[in-house]
Amino acid sequence: MTVLVEPDLRAGRPLRAVRPWTIAVAAGLVATILCAAFSWVPSLWGDEAATLLSAKRPLGSLFGMLLHVDAVHGVYYLFMHGWIRLAGESAFALRLPSALAVGAAVAAVTLLAGRRGGARAALVAGVVACVLPRLTYAGEEARSYAFTAAAAAWLTLLLVWLIDGGGRRLAPGARRVAWLLYGAGTALAAYLFLYSLTLLVAHAAILLFSRAPRATLRRWAVSAGAAVLSVAPLAVLAYLERGQIAYLSSAPEEASTWYFFLWFGMPWVAVLAWPLIGVALWPAWRTWRLRASGAAPPMPPGPRAVSTRLVGAAWLFLPTGAMLLVNLVQPMYTGRYSTFAAPAAALLVAEGILVLGRTLGGDVRRTVAVTAAATIAFAAACAPVYALQRGPYAKNDSDWAEVSAAMAANAGRGDAVVFDESAKPSQRPRLAMRTYPDGFRGLKDVTIHVPYSRNTWWADRAYSVDQAAQRGRFDGVERVWLIELDVDGAEDTWGLGELQSLGFAETGRRIETHRSAIIELTR
Repeated sequence: MTVLVEPDLRAGRPLRAVRPWTIAVAAGLVATILCAAFSWVPSLWGDEAATLLSAKRPLGSLFGMLLHVDAVHGVYYLFMHGWIRLAGESAFALRLPSALAVGAAVAAVTLLAGRRGGARAALVAGVVACVLPRLTYAGEEARSYAFTAAAAAWLTLLLVWLIDGGGRRLAPGARRVAWLLYGAGTALAAYLFLYSLTLLVAHAAILLFSRAPRATLRRWAVSAGAAVLSVAPLAVLAYLERGQIAYLSSAPEEASTWYFFLWFGMPWVAVLAWPLIGVALWPAWRTWRLRASGAAPPMPPGPRAVSTRLVGAAWLFLPTGAMLLVNLVQPMYTGRYSTFAAPAAALLVAEGILVLGRTLGGDVRRTVAVTAAATIAFAAACAPVYALQRGPYAKNDSDWAEVSAAMAANAGRGDAVVFDESAKPSQRPRLAMRTYPDGFRGLKDVTIHVPYSRNTWWADRAYSVDQAAQRGRFDGVERVWLIELDVDGAEDTWGLGELQSLGFAETGRRIETHRSAIIELTR
């Protein structure tokens, strides 16, 4: 009978011998710097406009809005409400907290990989996590997704520590505090983004497959149950506001979403990443097949060590799978929602690199060389994605910074500006004025009806041109700048006919930006 040997987890000296926190802090700092670098270049886009306009509101107005829309982002908006009063409203300032959150996520990934794999595993996982496209994207976006990745990573690290010996070394009172922190952290993660609760599915699988003692299962169930109960008010609000994401029912995810968009950004990264994940999981799959066929002795009874493979696989696949199952009944999912599983992708890719190094290496020197070469190759594949993410139109093709600059260079004080209101809310040119206001100083917003700060929706409510004219908004106006959405040459003409009926005529002066057309009219 073939005797199966468990995969060698001794990929290096124990991490504690090389100061694990040193590696984790270094990796976290590098990740933060990478995410923050050039984060001011891409124009803010619709989701980030929602963040900025929500955070700028007075608190009373913000709470009123959350009762109608975006309750699932309420805690993040409250945090950003205080942040922008300290750091300002520039694109860099808005995105910096996300860069810091990704740094925290990468630090946790480094510790998770190193806890059994040693310093080499920690370093490889740190490099992979630093360059993983989903994390570098989340780290330059003013949304809560980077925070969910950080919360998921640290909660998973805490759970593994509690299962895998750490909890048993604690005094009973300290153990209760640790589980209290786990429950509170899970609730906070859910208040940052409700779907983070699906992480509990992965954690349940980790507990069951590691054969955790009943006492540990009981403590986890109490902590997780308390977290779920505490999130019930948010879940009710989210259900009542579900119409906000009704558009997802008419926008099914394409196959490319599952292959590369979720975590890898571009196809060429996925071509490397998925085989490496397969290499990482292959030893566990082979072990299971041999045991199932009787070719290897069964797993001995009792608790077993929590492997990086188990943590990564449960975390990567189960929460997203749970969301997709719900999505079959009620459309509620898009790829960005799986950002909190991105650290798991980094763990598994790094584990695949380590297995590849041990398989192809032979002696220690060759193993290190193969591992280093594979890590560098993966980082090199991610580099073009990183560069694309920091282009001026990287965020959903948004060009609002360019529109604002064009208005500053061409419009004069006292001119009126009219925005295309026919585009979907997240693409309306009006948001250029709200996200980059400097270019619109001294101009008359003649169609404004209800400013965002007094609206129950996150954005402004506007009149049509005719409605504004009936209220005398165009009295005394001699020049109007009409800003239309212009996507791939399909330019909107919202408001143009109404302006012409008021006596305005095009001067022939048009400014074309990446996704907008700015038209000058006079009378």
